Amino acid sequence: MAHTWDPDRYLTFADERGRPFVDLLARVGAAGPRTVADLGCGPGNLTGLLRERWPDAEVTGVDSSPEMVRRAREREDGVRYDVADLRDWSPASPVDVLVSNATLQWLPEHLDLLPRLLDHVAADGWLAFQVPGNFEEPSHTIRRDLAARAPYAEHLRDVAVPASHDPATYLDVLSGLGCEVDAWETTYLHVLTGPDPVFTWVSGTGARPTLQALPEDLRPAFEEEFRARLRTAYPERAAGVVLPFRRVFVVARKPRA
Repeated sequence: MAHTWDPDRYLTFADERGRPFVDLLARVGAAGPRTVADLGCGPGNLTGLLRERWPDAEVTGVDSSPEMVRRAREREDGVRYDVADLRDWSPASPVDVLVSNATLQWLPEHLDLLPRLLDHVAADGWLAFQVPGNFEEPSHTIRRDLAARAPYAEHLRDVAVPASHDPATYLDVLSGLGCEVDAWETTYLHVLTGPDPVFTWVSGTGARPTLQALPEDLRPAFEEEFRARLRTAYPERAAGVVLPFRRVFVVARKPRA
């Protein structure tokens, strides 16, 4: 079963999800790019920042979700938004800045995809991406444990799950392609509020394919136990519920021709 994305659910924690994008963009040193592309643009709330940073550039946002692109086009922010799979996407000519925020983790082969993405970057241009690196945290391990149990397992064997690599792995690959690479990681402590906020967070992203793949008669019990175990793993504190979230960042500058 192919999953779909819900822009409203995704935007529930828009500020928290957007902070890594801003931190990534701060390390991109492009002065006056003519063309900029955002692969995995989602609802476009962050792509608009590219337009603000480089107002004279032609900015394109690409996402495989029609729901997300439909929401992005409502923004009327001067960005062109297209529905496409980034594995098949190819610009008319190489772009000066290619950005991908929290998207590559959904592609198991994304390490092998990096040379092709770099081919879409102009000489002396920039490739910048960020992926979650928190897949051994309870927000993911609890989902994996539940998904492996009967009666859920038979419905979830082929469900999409995200994964990524350490910064050094990306550095080695892109350095080997001749790039100057800046790679690092950061763990954010997101303070969340509201009922079952960690469930709300993961159900809009990493756990969404799992939840959608479950039959209607099994989903409520799965969600109930998932919520309960997340509440135990992420207890309420004085400030709210704290969600530690590790992110991996890579900024690569392609060599001059």
